[in-house]
Amino acid sequence: MTVHAENVPRAAVRRTARQPVPDGTQSAPYRSETGHDARPLAMPLLGGLRPPLTALLALLVLVAGATAFVLGRVQDDGVPRAVRASQQHVAEDGATALGASLNESATDLRRAASMFNAAPPQDPGSVLATLGTWYHKWRGTAILDLPSGRLLAAHGETVPLAAEDLDHLAEGLPPRLVHQGSGQTRLLMFALLSRPGGQQLLVASDSLRVPSIGVGTGRTLQVADSHGRLLAAEGPGALGEGARALARDAVHAAAGTPLAETAASRGFPGPSGSLHRDAPGGSGTVVGFAALDPRLDRAHSDPAGALGLTVITAVQVPQKVAGAGHPLFWLAVAGTLLLLAAAVTGTLFTLVHKPVTKLLTEAGRLARGDVKRPVTVPRHGEPARIGAALESLRRQLLGAPPRPGRTTSRRLRARPGARAVVALCALVLACWAAPLLSGLNRPQAAQALPQQSVTDQRLRTDTAADRVRRSLVEGYADLLSLTGRIAGSTGREPIRRTLDATLAEHPRYRSIYLVDSGSVAVHVGGTPHDPGSIRTTAGVALLNRSGKEPVIAAVAQLGDGKRAVVGEFRTAFVSDILTRPGLGNVWLVDDNKRVLAADQGFIAFAGLPDSRLGPLVDAATTAPAASVLRGPSPAVAAAAPVSGPGPVNGLRWHVVSDQPVSWLSLPAYEVQRRTMLSGLLGLSATVTCLAWLYIVVVRPLRALDVSARALADGDRRTVLYPRRHDEVGSIVRSLEIVRQHLVGPSPGAAPAPPGTHTARIPPPGRRSSPVFSGRRI
Repeated sequence: MTVHAENVPRAAVRRTARQPVPDGTQSAPYRSETGHDARPLAMPLLGGLRPPLTALLALLVLVAGATAFVLGRVQDDGVPRAVRASQQHVAEDGATALGASLNESATDLRRAASMFNAAPPQDPGSVLATLGTWYHKWRGTAILDLPSGRLLAAHGETVPLAAEDLDHLAEGLPPRLVHQGSGQTRLLMFALLSRPGGQQLLVASDSLRVPSIGVGTGRTLQVADSHGRLLAAEGPGALGEGARALARDAVHAAAGTPLAETAASRGFPGPSGSLHRDAPGGSGTVVGFAALDPRLDRAHSDPAGALGLTVITAVQVPQKVAGAGHPLFWLAVAGTLLLLAAAVTGTLFTLVHKPVTKLLTEAGRLARGDVKRPVTVPRHGEPARIGAALESLRRQLLGAPPRPGRTTSRRLRARPGARAVVALCALVLACWAAPLLSGLNRPQAAQALPQQSVTDQRLRTDTAADRVRRSLVEGYADLLSLTGRIAGSTGREPIRRTLDATLAEHPRYRSIYLVDSGSVAVHVGGTPHDPGSIRTTAGVALLNRSGKEPVIAAVAQLGDGKRAVVGEFRTAFVSDILTRPGLGNVWLVDDNKRVLAADQGFIAFAGLPDSRLGPLVDAATTAPAASVLRGPSPAVAAAAPVSGPGPVNGLRWHVVSDQPVSWLSLPAYEVQRRTMLSGLLGLSATVTCLAWLYIVVVRPLRALDVSARALADGDRRTVLYPRRHDEVGSIVRSLEIVRQHLVGPSPGAAPAPPGTHTARIPPPGRRSSPVFSGRRI
């Protein structure tokens, strides 16, 4: 900072100690009128040149150490973490599908019982016959007299209900597992029927099946109870002793998993995980498990958790992993950084720190009055020009006149300064970081991606498509069960109450309404879609082809052929089915590949965001397909048809998934991320420390260069003020003392004592600068 000397108050500097003068006599060193010594400022520990240079060296050494001993240790246990996580997600998908199926079955039975309770009484045989026309999901049904346990009616397979089981029904009606002597397991579900003569028990029996997940080659799928006993199994060797042992290990691992709050954030509300077991022949077995845990606080509408079932999937994978990185690579990167750090800090010390320290010594010597010896001038940049200015000032203190424009030679002015040195050091370190950030350890997707990941992507996409199909079919079955009651109802209010009860019990619908001769007769929920576009044939249909939101509906036709019950599905309900962790981006598309629902935000009836997905959808007409999408953004993608018999037949819809390969926890991509992290850390340390050095040293040094040359050229009016308490600030303070000495005594001032010299004082009446009033210079 500079101000004009006329604004300086009376704080002249005197020579009160020994100082060389032109005749060779000695005088005292300079002192201000306040009595403070004019010695150079002591350097603070955290100011000046040393902190940024020390921090740069320390940070680069830390980055090198982290690169060699932390980032270079990529975990490689023979099986990629992506494969283990995929098996866990497959088990979670299976447990989710199993729990949804069990809960839906229990809800359907209770809902049917409530409908029978609200209708006029029927004999037990008629009740079971009507129930069989509504639902085709149970192997056997029965009605028992609750007080006596006497069988009133039965349909289908014999229900395995023992007399002692009736004693515990007062505790509640959750689903139960019954193990038969033949080794088979039956799942029993209960509902109460209210009759004039007393309560009756409606019982439905079904076999416990594995979730609807394609097993494929080499995969086993099992369902076990809380004791590790297998209840259902599918796949090669699923009932063998080795598979049973793995199932017991998985059940015990699930039982020991704490129910942390993070379970829900993974998308599965229960304990899940994966296990790895070595197998002979260079392969390993990866086990994924997910439990419907009874420890969870579940509502009554979700009774599947009370069964304590665990879904286990196991698959054999090769142990060899490609792309885990070589230790010598990390050692070479770290060693190169250490060499560059030593070279850069040595360069900065030699070309910046050492010359500035030398200038500090020379300027302090001139400020103390030692002008006999010539100034030692550095060789390069700003220090060289400042040293030449100090030498010129030394001659002027000896009586020589200023030489404006000739203080420094043209050769010194043309030499690059400290800014160029700092920029060169930054460029050298950036050349080390640039390959790490952009070029090294870039894997090829086809080589880094194991085939098991592609298979699992296809399998999970097929599972999502099956869940969509089952949900739509279940929605149609719900509406079909309403048709009997609506057909026999007279008046709109009873129909409205029935629709209201169904809408409240099933959150999958946004609206339910009765269409009569092309117009809406009764509706509940949201505003119905245009009834003119509704076909009266039974099934699931898309009611619109454009608009802000796709309208997917189930249509159940009444017996007269003129009326139909329509239930419009909520788009969020379908999107929730598609949302599965670890599956990437998932879409439901129609026969024209237009998006109807997605796990994230989407534009209704827009095309797929990636053109590479179109041929994959065409290849999945009858069976799921998967492939690796090559290009700048490689991804693993899969497509599966939403097809099957019943109301969804003929839809020609598909579920499409797309997951970037870089999202997977593969060793090759882990090495890539760690390589980029190493380069980013080194570059951040370089930019931070060199920018710090430029701000606190280089920029003030360049300003000092201009001020020192101006003072040497004869500018005596500009006051030099130290901005910082560091080396450059001390040099500025010394130059200010020299400037005050060169100003000379003011006119009319009292004669100074012998051997003293005072600086010029502003004339009376002129206001002093508030910056320097009463301050030490």
